[in-house]
Amino acid sequence: MYPTLPSGGSLGGWCRRLLSDIPWVEKLQPEIEQLTRRLRYEVSVYGKQHGWNDKVAKFHFTKNLRRIISDLYVRDNCHPFKASLIIWIQIPMWLFVSLALRKISFCTSASSGGEALHRQLEEGGALWFPDLTLPDSTWILPVSLGLVNLLNLEIFALRKINLSKFQKILTNFIRIICILMVPVAASVPSSMALYWFSSSCVGLTHNLLLRSPTLRRIFKIPKLKSDSDTPYKDILSAFVSKYLQKK
Repeated sequence: MYPTLPSGGSLGGWCRRLLSDIPWVEKLQPEIEQLTRRLRYEVSVYGKQHGWNDKVAKFHFTKNLRRIISDLYVRDNCHPFKASLIIWIQIPMWLFVSLALRKISFCTSASSGGEALHRQLEEGGALWFPDLTLPDSTWILPVSLGLVNLLNLEIFALRKINLSKFQKILTNFIRIICILMVPVAASVPSSMALYWFSSSCVGLTHNLLLRSPTLRRIFKIPKLKSDSDTPYKDILSAFVSKYLQKK
């Protein structure tokens, strides 16, 4: 048997982290909206007293709003950058593990250790992929990889929230990447395709578990406005409404 490999994330999971705010940021939105209205009023009054035009008033409003939001992030230790920080750790790990599996599968190392690992991959497969050093000729792993990545991405896309133009473009771009990964996974050793598929399954599992009201209650994760008491039912209903029902 070959050694257990760490999960490096999935395309759908990476996109979900890039597109969505962390819970504490979302929890701050009501306070930010209240402070924004107050600041807009104060700038309007102060601007009239000092004869500011619209351009100057907008400049001071934007400047002070950024400062207020930054202070809130510091106060609650929840800067949005932290939500995507894990991605910049996962991506290199995913890449390095993939390259290592490719090197072992092709037995490019002349050392005895490399040859032993290569033999383990040759004999460590299962089901329809007994030899992990060869591509999956049945395309089951590559197609499964594409479906899991798309499912992970669509779970986010089906949420009842208004996406910005950038978020919509990024979501469609990741959809294309998920589809292109299918022929790529069919052309590489099964060890790589299996690793990618396993990572995507772990990402999908995390995505679903973190939506569970029971699990969130156990780990004391704050409930947000966007949270649902029946998340899985809502996902299924949204999927059926978007893709299966005739318009």
